[in-house]
Amino acid sequence: MVCITCFCRNRGLPVLLAAAAAFFAATAHGDEGMWLFNNPPKTILKQRYGFVPPASWYEHLQRSSVRFNEGGSGSFVSSRGLVLTNHHIGVDSLQKLSTKEKNYVADGFYAKTEDDEVKCPDLELNVLMNIDDVTARVNAAVPPGADLAAAETARRAVMNTIEQEEAKKTGLRCDVITLFQGGQYQLYRYKRYTDVRLVFAPEDAVGNFGGDPDNFEYPRYDLDICMFRVYENGRPAKIEHFLQWAPQGAADGELVFVSGNPAKTDRLDTVAHLQYIRDASLPLKLNWLMCSEVLLSTYGQRSEENMRRCREDLFYIQNSRKAELGRLAGLQDPAVMADKQSAETALRAAVAADPRLRTTAASAWDDVAAAIKILRDIYKDVFLLEEGRAFRCRQFSIARTLLRMAQEDANPNAQRLREFRSSNRASLEQEVYSPAPIYDDLETIKLADGLSLFVTMAGADNELVRKVLAGKSPQERAAELIHGTRLDEVAVRRELARGGLAAVRASDDPMVKLALLVDGPSRKVRRTKEQQVDEPLRQAYAKIAQARFAVSGNEIYPDATFTLRLSFGVVKGYDAEGRHMPPWTTLGSAFEHAAEHHNQEPFNLPPSWLSRKGELDLATPLNFVATPDIIGGNSGSPVVNRQGQFVGIIFDGNLESLVWDFVYTEKTGRAISVHAAAIDQALRKIYGAARLADELGK
Repeated sequence: MVCITCFCRNRGLPVLLAAAAAFFAATAHGDEGMWLFNNPPKTILKQRYGFVPPASWYEHLQRSSVRFNEGGSGSFVSSRGLVLTNHHIGVDSLQKLSTKEKNYVADGFYAKTEDDEVKCPDLELNVLMNIDDVTARVNAAVPPGADLAAAETARRAVMNTIEQEEAKKTGLRCDVITLFQGGQYQLYRYKRYTDVRLVFAPEDAVGNFGGDPDNFEYPRYDLDICMFRVYENGRPAKIEHFLQWAPQGAADGELVFVSGNPAKTDRLDTVAHLQYIRDASLPLKLNWLMCSEVLLSTYGQRSEENMRRCREDLFYIQNSRKAELGRLAGLQDPAVMADKQSAETALRAAVAADPRLRTTAASAWDDVAAAIKILRDIYKDVFLLEEGRAFRCRQFSIARTLLRMAQEDANPNAQRLREFRSSNRASLEQEVYSPAPIYDDLETIKLADGLSLFVTMAGADNELVRKVLAGKSPQERAAELIHGTRLDEVAVRRELARGGLAAVRASDDPMVKLALLVDGPSRKVRRTKEQQVDEPLRQAYAKIAQARFAVSGNEIYPDATFTLRLSFGVVKGYDAEGRHMPPWTTLGSAFEHAAEHHNQEPFNLPPSWLSRKGELDLATPLNFVATPDIIGGNSGSPVVNRQGQFVGIIFDGNLESLVWDFVYTEKTGRAISVHAAAIDQALRKIYGAARLADELGK
């Protein structure tokens, strides 16, 4: 590490930088940090907990951890490819495997033998094998003095090229990850598993016990688990790195670690950037979520089959609505914004006092503000067109993917859009050719709602709106498009893909024609965002990151990027609303909670639990809270002890943790997990799955 005083031109600067570093240390909160596995918090763990794990400890936990392509985490818990995650992560596969006659979401599933394990249609699991820093190569590819468009093109080209080279060399999935919003670039190499089979899931009534009312609340009483198995060459995969099982689970006050893939945080954003999120993007997204929730709830209430079809969509919308409300509340808290402003002021003062930093980074905050101003002007079009909210249905997503796949295949790999780079092709094809069922009635109401949103936000006289609607109402046009398309047939998708761009352009499928119609305007706004917003933000935040390194050293963590991170903390209750929240709930208290609500939905324990209550040790911990730093994407993350043994599985945070997207505090914020002891009890005594329980950790 370079000493921060070696660049000093005056004697007062070391004092100012030291003061700034002390300020940032003072504003760090408790067990804060979503740490990189190649830069773990060694000093903090040693000083605070006297824990100094060897390099092999980190490697073992890293390679025991699993990322789900749906947006969650998990872990290997046996040498035969058994993977444990959350029920609400597995529900995507449960729903795709279900039918009207066989509802794995509501009724649960248990494969009594490996022959009974059911292959999931499009599930991909990733295991991080190793990491290399490629910052120098990425930065060197951008010519000095290049304008924003040229810089964005060059940066995208070198990232695509690195991934292509490494994928060919290793046979692994290779992703160049942007860290510190542009301050670093690291190459992550993943082993992919695509033959993934369902092994076990409890009933939705207990996997999602308490439903939306209890979501992000504590105390909690959920068995939010689901099990899969990865196969290679038609047989259960032989796994070297998997977690040993600690049947006693986590103890009160125990140091624990979380290894998972937090999706996105905004802790390093400037104040101007946070103000934009608070005042513009979050309110827009929340309005859309609330309208979508009403739409799906109404559809689901019409019949049991309707609810089965929309269950996953509705859960996602409800969960997102509650999470985004918590994020907004955090940004509307003057204390949070004052804390952010103080940290920014201190860092800017340190930059201004250092001649070298002043030259390279002083303008960075103004550059962020200028880029955010452009984003404010275009985000409505980004939201509607490029993010696809105006055309929300599975068939349009397929049509756009087939169109852009054909368009981008005509370009050299280096010039392709990031999602169509060659190193991502296998994952892309697995998704677009998925045989998962598509329900026309559900997709019709979603598309009609999207088209109605388009009219409302863009205006009925907007030229593109008129072309999209073709003289019809949103409801009429949606029905015409859904009933006219054949993209629900996998064979049709494959045929279009084989024919390339000529076949796509010649297609008479109405959904493909819609994708062609909106592609030009959508690409235009995407290009504006990439070149006039994303690229200047990367450049500005890279300068801010270098200033942070100069002030605080290199043992700091970047914002979450849906890549593997390590968090730590202790099992610990808290005080809220005038009462003490205990570190855990028990199996017995779950029955009490159900009885308080007369066992009525969503507080209805399933018959399997009610009939076997007498066989359970009701004092067994069920859910517990701890201080590790987590966020969305950490769902399914294993919780391990100092020995690296599995003691629990993350499934939620409490309401007080929702502000963690912007700032961490452990006063009342907590991560919530299912306790290992409850998992063992449920498998053995409720579900008759001793075979699975015996496999855990072996």
